[in-house]
Amino acid sequence: MSAARRAPRTLSLALGELTATLAPASTLARVQGCWGTAAGEAIAAAAAPVAERGGVLTVRCESAVWAAELALLENDLLDRLNGALGERLLHKLRCRAG
Repeated sequence: MSAARRAPRTLSLALGELTATLAPASTLARVQGCWGTAAGEAIAAAAAPVAERGGVLTVRCESAVWAAELALLENDLLDRLNGALGERLLHKLRCRAG
């Protein structure tokens, strides 16, 4: 009796599984991984998470106007990010221009 042979997997599937195991487990890395989806295309083009400490996420914005806008959207953005993370890890945004 011969063992059943599995069909070959695509390279993208194999690499996807591999990179998921190699990804850093830090909160910042997890936020950076879901930033584009959770923040939205326009925000992701103008701002990026650069640091996290004790639930405070620091976001670097391309201008002071974007920093002010994100400060106004803080609660909504935190809800979307925490939802994407699957747990409430973030409680404050610190938005910086530059």
